[in-house]
Amino acid sequence: MNEEMNGVEVENHQEHAPEKIDYVFKVVVIGDSAVGKTQILSRFTNEFCFDSKSTIGVEFQTRTVTIKSKVIKAQIWDTAGQERYRAVTSAYYRGALGAMLVYDITKRQSFDHVARWVEELRAHAGSSIAIMLIGNKADLVDLRAVPTEDAVEFAEDQGLFFAETSALSGDNVDKAFFKLLGEIYGVLCKKSLECGNGKLNGADHATALKGSKIEVIAGPDLEISEMKKLSTCSC
Repeated sequence: MNEEMNGVEVENHQEHAPEKIDYVFKVVVIGDSAVGKTQILSRFTNEFCFDSKSTIGVEFQTRTVTIKSKVIKAQIWDTAGQERYRAVTSAYYRGALGAMLVYDITKRQSFDHVARWVEELRAHAGSSIAIMLIGNKADLVDLRAVPTEDAVEFAEDQGLFFAETSALSGDNVDKAFFKLLGEIYGVLCKKSLECGNGKLNGADHATALKGSKIEVIAGPDLEISEMKKLSTCSC
């Protein structure tokens, strides 16, 4: 069953009972320390804990979902944001199809570092990786230090997806993950069709996975709306 969201049909995604896995997608969650990466991942995997300690190195969680009738296992790597672990975690970028790049809307410095994270991510995982920029802790409205407009402008310039979330309340967390996983799946479908038609080359592949920008409605009614839709197939 589909539902309407800002004039765009969005498929309801349900967690799937264990059975044959059609795809395995590796996704990394990156960003500065203490921006809420672990809490966002824990909220998505239904293991949210208020008392969360800093990640040491890399931690790993999974969730299996159904997107467009395909069973997809998301392997999500939660990477430490501390500088001393950067050399360790960079090895885990390789092979990732998507990334959640998280900053704290109440800490301007965490947003100022986003460009460096994008550069490092593309250097290790490739320029074609799909990236979702996440402004976390959106429930702390009175403490906001990063205007939504600044993040939207950056996402548009870099070809990223964008959403504001609250790991505490759960607002937009599932939507952001499903959006990223759905786009990865759509690109793989498109790539498969182009390979079948003999049209895919290196430049096309890099372009295919480049994100389109999404707009966020901030405040109590946080939601993701699509600004331009990436071509996908229903394979």
